[in-house]
Amino acid sequence: MIKIAFDPIYSHPLPEGHRFPMLKYELLPEQLLYEGTFKPENFFKPQSVAAEDVLRAHSLDYYNDLLSLSLSPKMIRKIGFPLSAELVERELIITQGTIDCSYFALQNGVSFNIAGGTHHAYAAAGEGFCLLNDVAVAARKMLYEKKAKQILVVDLDVHQGNGTAKIFEDTPEVFTFSMHGKDNYPLQKETSDLDIPLQTGCSDAIYLGLLHQYLPKIITEIRPDFIYYVSGVDILETDKLGKLKITLGGCKKRDEVVFEICKSNNIPVVVVMGGGYSPKIADIVEAHANTFRVAESIF
Repeated sequence: MIKIAFDPIYSHPLPEGHRFPMLKYELLPEQLLYEGTFKPENFFKPQSVAAEDVLRAHSLDYYNDLLSLSLSPKMIRKIGFPLSAELVERELIITQGTIDCSYFALQNGVSFNIAGGTHHAYAAAGEGFCLLNDVAVAARKMLYEKKAKQILVVDLDVHQGNGTAKIFEDTPEVFTFSMHGKDNYPLQKETSDLDIPLQTGCSDAIYLGLLHQYLPKIITEIRPDFIYYVSGVDILETDKLGKLKITLGGCKKRDEVVFEICKSNNIPVVVVMGGGYSPKIADIVEAHANTFRVAESIF
């Protein structure tokens, strides 16, 4: 059974002006249940992550400053959200969700966190609406517990996973692969193990061609035994921040490519949602729902 981490707190603790992009965390499970793709028993509610797990990927000072709400005004501005105890608790729960999903993926082949993909968070700083790097925390735990020997992060959000790249820059056991908008945030990129910068206006054909070219090659060369997939839908042509020209069908095909490779190579995969900023919330929800539908059909 595919298990999906979900908690209503994911979308609640934000001021009114920040809530629109968070609506997907409520609407997506409702859609998946309404259409019958999944049932209530597929969903589970994570708890808060333990300090020892966070501290494998984040510094003690930064973690303590988060908990005590003591971040500097400059750091809070870089995060982009007003800092609150509720927001920190949301991040702690999301991070544990990705850890829990890692165990479920080992059992079932694939698991989802309806949130996560907070790939702009560094070891000692938050950035770009990201406080903790959930994939980094979960990957460190899988390595620590010897549940995985070689992890691949497939980051297909339109924004480079700069925090993830930096955290793992000296960790050969984690290979970071990012396909992202060349002219998009962050303007100052980090160095992933493999970066594929995409030109503004990139089409389905170019995008999928590059994915077909590089992802199988990575699988063959590094032989990962676990994958984290950041499945942002801000690559859509309707996205107000994305700058690419990927259709809804192209986005769905992207997911098919990733899942078919995971399935055919028997590699467990955890999927985290990443970004999505189309003006119509229905476009965001439909693109994310396709990721779940494709996984259900393949696994």
